[in-house]
Amino acid sequence: MAELFGFRFNRIKNDEGSEKFTPPPMDDGSIEVAGGGFFSQILDTDGRERTELDLIRRYRDIAQQSEVDSAIEDIINEGIVANERAQAVSIVLDQLPYPMKIKKRIQDEFDSVLQLLDFDTKGHDIFRRWYIDGRLFYHKVIDKKNPKRGVMELRYIDPRKIRKVKEITKENKGGSSVELIKKVNDYYMYNDKGLQVSGGTQEGLKIAPDSIVYVPSGLIDQNKGHILSYLHKAIKPVNQLRMIEDSLVIYRVSRAPERRIFYIDVGNLPKVKAEQYLKDVMNRYRNKLTYDASTGEIRDDRNHMSMLEDFWLPRREGGRGTEITTLAGGSNLGEIEDIKYFQTKLYRSLNVPISRMESESQFSLGRSTEITRDELKFTKFVQRLRKKFTPLFTDILKTNLVLKGVITLEDWDNMVQLIQYDFLQDGHFAELKRAEMMESQMTALQSIESYIGTFFSKQWVQRNVLNMTEIEITDMQDQINKEAGLDPEDGGVDVPDNTDGITRYPSIDGTPIPPDDIAGGGGGGTDPSYNKDNGDKDE
Repeated sequence: MAELFGFRFNRIKNDEGSEKFTPPPMDDGSIEVAGGGFFSQILDTDGRERTELDLIRRYRDIAQQSEVDSAIEDIINEGIVANERAQAVSIVLDQLPYPMKIKKRIQDEFDSVLQLLDFDTKGHDIFRRWYIDGRLFYHKVIDKKNPKRGVMELRYIDPRKIRKVKEITKENKGGSSVELIKKVNDYYMYNDKGLQVSGGTQEGLKIAPDSIVYVPSGLIDQNKGHILSYLHKAIKPVNQLRMIEDSLVIYRVSRAPERRIFYIDVGNLPKVKAEQYLKDVMNRYRNKLTYDASTGEIRDDRNHMSMLEDFWLPRREGGRGTEITTLAGGSNLGEIEDIKYFQTKLYRSLNVPISRMESESQFSLGRSTEITRDELKFTKFVQRLRKKFTPLFTDILKTNLVLKGVITLEDWDNMVQLIQYDFLQDGHFAELKRAEMMESQMTALQSIESYIGTFFSKQWVQRNVLNMTEIEITDMQDQINKEAGLDPEDGGVDVPDNTDGITRYPSIDGTPIPPDDIAGGGGGGTDPSYNKDNGDKDE
């Protein structure tokens, strides 16, 4: 096969001797094609591509609905928190068994990933785009003459113009009807004009998989293999709500006003003269004065008919003569229970608590035990969305680390599961939860404070009781050193317990430092990571 556009990492083949009869999972929405086809074409026999294009257009259409847009904004604001003092997402490397130097390099590369995405400014829009479309594509632009510079630019790709393909080569072994999987080749098909199906054939440029960042929603139609958006469940409720609202408007406009019925006595007049007499009476008594708000004038629009016109009916001699009656307007026009029902149905399909959509609802600051079950479910739903969104950072980070020679592909396969991401939170549930956790941690710390140094180490308490990360522990130790007047480069400060379990003053090698020396900046200090047995410092 011809060379693909873009770049591809060379991986060590460790499954040469293995035989498989089942294709790889298609949980990313990729289309399966037979190997050995044309370079620039794939065959779409079941019309999946056209269906997915229609779905994307439909998702974007319903996202413009006011109720849906309000729910989406609520979800996005919970998922991506904008704060001028802290970045929206940070990387957590506590579980990585690597030296601090390597962790610092990974942290720096993650910061460069956020800069490439301009995530502080565009994070809300990127997350919203992924949530609505159900998929996200970026092209990783690198300098092929100097790949060690890493990813130079990230360019967004419309999901209607690109498609992931798995080209599977099969062979028949032993005359069996079941074919074995010989080779699987992944690539992306791109067409600037869109992947329109023409006779079942799609044409485009084949792109190497490592050149593309692909983040699917994780929702897939198991029957057809389509990647679905989180708005898929809202398609039917949105259409139902639109229909009910439109019919309600039409009914109220046509049935709300009262109309009069004029019965005009025409006597023995012939039909033609009776009709002329009826028109003369109608034009004589009909009042069609209107007010023009733009000019401030009152105009007579008698020549213009309206849908709310009164009824004028002739009545022959022998009847009750001329009569005027009133036709009542529609009843129960103020009832909107059906509208509320479909609105509630729509909000539930979007996993948004109904209380957030009520204009009368107030923001209460109580205990976390007062949080409703819907709020708890909503918080867990947002957390799942964040997990599904993190491959965006992981893929770009891997590319940068491998191209710049920080790690190898084999190292990445071992460490990728240990990398975690921490999203900034400012929800009122999160604030209440954090305050109560802090209170419980302080209570536990007071209970075991007298045992620190005998049964529990200071570092164990920081990690397991206070749930502090390595970076937080290091930063906190530096701050303690700074406040004590010690140089952070000289090592940590031990804080011994007094007989009553209350810490008094910092110490050096177990000897308390007098307050005067602390204020004067005296003292040196030893590193808490210093190992007295071997005389080495831990990394």
